[in-house]
Amino acid sequence: MTDLPEHPDFLWDNPEPRRSYDVVVVGGGGHGLATAYYLAKRGITNVAVLEKGWLAGGNMARNTTIIRSNYLWDESSGIYEHSLKLWEGLEEDLGYPILFSQRGVLNLAHSLQDVRDSVRRVEANKLNGIDAEWVDADGVKEICPIVNTSPDVRYPVLGATFQPRAGIAKHDYVAWGFARAAHEMGVDLIQNCEVTGISTVDGRVTGVETPRGRIAAGKVALCAAGHTSVLAKMVGLDLPLTSHPLQALVSELLEPIHPTVVMSNAVHVYVSQAHKGELVMGAGIDSYNGYGQRGSFHIIEQQMAAALELFPVFARAHLLRTWAGIVDTSPDASPIIGLTPVENLFLNCGWGTGGFKATPGVGDVFAATIARGKPHEYAEPFSLDRFTTGALVDEHGAAAVAH
Repeated sequence: MTDLPEHPDFLWDNPEPRRSYDVVVVGGGGHGLATAYYLAKRGITNVAVLEKGWLAGGNMARNTTIIRSNYLWDESSGIYEHSLKLWEGLEEDLGYPILFSQRGVLNLAHSLQDVRDSVRRVEANKLNGIDAEWVDADGVKEICPIVNTSPDVRYPVLGATFQPRAGIAKHDYVAWGFARAAHEMGVDLIQNCEVTGISTVDGRVTGVETPRGRIAAGKVALCAAGHTSVLAKMVGLDLPLTSHPLQALVSELLEPIHPTVVMSNAVHVYVSQAHKGELVMGAGIDSYNGYGQRGSFHIIEQQMAAALELFPVFARAHLLRTWAGIVDTSPDASPIIGLTPVENLFLNCGWGTGGFKATPGVGDVFAATIARGKPHEYAEPFSLDRFTTGALVDEHGAAAVAH
């Protein structure tokens, strides 16, 4: 294995779409590529991934690359821990470098209620076999010396949850690794091929319409993040999702100084340092609905203020660039995975801000669901019908940012 990946142009072909496939995956981001890869590993290789732009050019290229599994509820910790275990062997599995760095994640507590909620989450994690610990302010300082733990600030750091196995990976390399491996197993990766319609006959999906012609399909899987609700409306499904811009930004390149990942709900920022040296920072979603990939200046201003309260050492760092992804959020801050009222139409959506960390896990789980025609055990709690039965999986408190 080489230290650096090949240029992506040489990793897969750009074929013309065939007239029919067993499975058409709509969305060529991390989830769509991972789904195709795990379908191929199950022997289902007559698969096309359709992407309206270029592969991994949407949210996969616009996220902050944080990986963790320390969610509160059993249902969430199940699928995220499954994903983390796959992350730990993914580079070897794909035969491709992804720069997976298990540097740990700190989720800060700034009030007594934060402390109570955090300790509760740690104990829930331990019951589910997930590595988690509570550290006080001195423990935070020991793990990440550059965090300001002074009591004389508006939101003093009282402690944090810490997951040592959590970390980051290089998002582009992850996408290229999945795309390369899926291509080698016979999957067609088709760029610049927007789905403009979904065909059904007698309540069963039969194919998709694109500017490059109709493509027949035995099964159709929607993995288009913020645009999944738009696609679902093509067959009359009104999903309980709202799409929002989610902003992030990076600084200029700096010497290595930030050893872990630090997240704060109260001051609303999360910060890590990428392998090249830039600081990668995220905040909360813009409150309005939209499909723009730019976001709002006031969010950036609040994000910078929050980062400087936690990390005064960054006061003279320069902002290099900003961007936004389009995230789809559900009423309970948990994803929707599984079947739909339309036969052979499958959903993977509603991940909000948590999509990247789930990439290999949901790819595996969603592929199994598509292949079997029934939900994988980790997908069962996240069915669409939970919004009518009331069996919600409310992860607002553990989702790291407000939804």
